[in-house]
Amino acid sequence: MPLPRVALFARFPEPGRAKTRLIPALGPDGAALLHRRLTERTLAVLRSSGLPFELRHTGAPAAEFCLWLGAAVPLAEQGDGDLGARMARATADAPAILVGADLPDLAPRHLEQARTALQSHPAVIGPAEDGGYWLIGLREPMPFLFEPMAWGTEVVFAETMARFAARGIVPAVLERLPDLDRPEDLGRWPELAGR
Repeated sequence: MPLPRVALFARFPEPGRAKTRLIPALGPDGAALLHRRLTERTLAVLRSSGLPFELRHTGAPAAEFCLWLGAAVPLAEQGDGDLGARMARATADAPAILVGADLPDLAPRHLEQARTALQSHPAVIGPAEDGGYWLIGLREPMPFLFEPMAWGTEVVFAETMARFAARGIVPAVLERLPDLDRPEDLGRWPELAGR
């Protein structure tokens, strides 16, 4: 199997449009700054992993991302549709591993674990503490995983596992990690929130 490509999903850090659930705690500028820090931190992890990667961007033209992150970061547009449609597009040329930018505890070892798991399993998933997942990796495209569901809610991991089970697919399951999405999450990583 070729090395999986890691796709990082990230929005441009525009105040008022980035990390909107954190605006009540940080204000529009603070939430955007936090998203900027998280994205840069996650890119550093991807570089350290040694795996090929790309940033799947939305919220601004590619040129704006190049000005922010440099021309050496491979870019691809997320495209239209809901999160599921955009994730399906990113896994159409699997093997692929998808992650978001809201994982302060993500380390290169997590990506290595996912890569290793794909050698013996058709898929790998990392459950998040909030009921979603922080990583999904596929050896081949599985568009059924990304058909409409209540994205961003506590049912996403369970529903995804049910979709695997309905097709007799047993994914490797990584450790549970927290993500940084809501004001109550900020206390875990005060250094990122600038507190």
